[in-house]
Amino acid sequence: MSLLCIALILTLASSVYSDVNSTPPPLTVRVYASISSNVTLPCLVQHSSGMMSFGSNGMRVKWTKLGADESLDEDVLTSMGFHKKSYGRFEDRVFLQDTHDEDASLVITDVSMDDMGRYRCEVINGMEDTIQEVTLGVLDNISSSDGVVFPYSPPVGRYNLNFHEAEQACLDQDAVVASFDQLYEAWRGGLDWCNAGWLSDGTVQYPITKPREPCGGANAVAGLRNYGLRDKDTSLFDVFCFASALKGHFYWLVQPERLTYDEAVQACLDDDAEIAKVGHMFAAWKLQGYDRCDAGWLADGSVRYPISTPRKNCSPTEAAVRFIGFPDKSQKLYGVYCFKAQQ
Repeated sequence: MSLLCIALILTLASSVYSDVNSTPPPLTVRVYASISSNVTLPCLVQHSSGMMSFGSNGMRVKWTKLGADESLDEDVLTSMGFHKKSYGRFEDRVFLQDTHDEDASLVITDVSMDDMGRYRCEVINGMEDTIQEVTLGVLDNISSSDGVVFPYSPPVGRYNLNFHEAEQACLDQDAVVASFDQLYEAWRGGLDWCNAGWLSDGTVQYPITKPREPCGGANAVAGLRNYGLRDKDTSLFDVFCFASALKGHFYWLVQPERLTYDEAVQACLDDDAEIAKVGHMFAAWKLQGYDRCDAGWLADGSVRYPISTPRKNCSPTEAAVRFIGFPDKSQKLYGVYCFKAQQ
């Protein structure tokens, strides 16, 4: 009987010891924030029994932004007692909430689209480890119905933009890199494009409404083809841009003769305007029903024209912004579209 009692006591002790030292499985939560706002990613320190631990001065806390693989992980913040350090693009933008001793929640200020993604909170507090994952979604505050998504590639040809160049390319066209939600709504509205492009969350995707062999296979279902997260510095693709409703007047400039690119730029300036950008044309076409069957220069050196009513010799099968290309700028073969911003 005595041996049985000793064995029982040892078994219970072993069970308690195992509970104290085991690491509970990571918890996962999802939070959302708007661009330029502040957001708190929750991380509360708990015992495996569910009771909170004590004494944040002795806690070691590490926050990490998780990449597609470990090599792409980013250090966000580390803390031990009064010593805290933030890293890289998070420097001076993040801090621990510290509302009480058991709180390792992270506050991110001035949220941007680049902050979207998965974060891991790791806390070592005595014999207890806490691991929690938080997914941050960033809302761009722009409804898809307030603008238009359009694919864009530079004059040098398709698949030549890393993510940072893609961001600049959209800005140059008076637009921003489209979000997944905006591309999804555009696909539901009929956008079909067989070239992959960057989205604001760092993924590369393209929308297919009519499945066919070169675009994922003829037997594949319609939808968004997703290449997943890509390296923002080395991966090269096109980009999907999002242009908001126009804050100004987009128009065809009537001229007695065709113009070179430089003459087109000057003609708009002489009319107290600027040569229109690609985003201006797409916004006028999609949101205002602008329709004109004249090919004209745009600011990026491309030549395009917008057709809202399909017809012979213009765009016989669909409403679209027709793309002529990036011709020799010295050619006097085209007119020009101009844009006057609201005063």
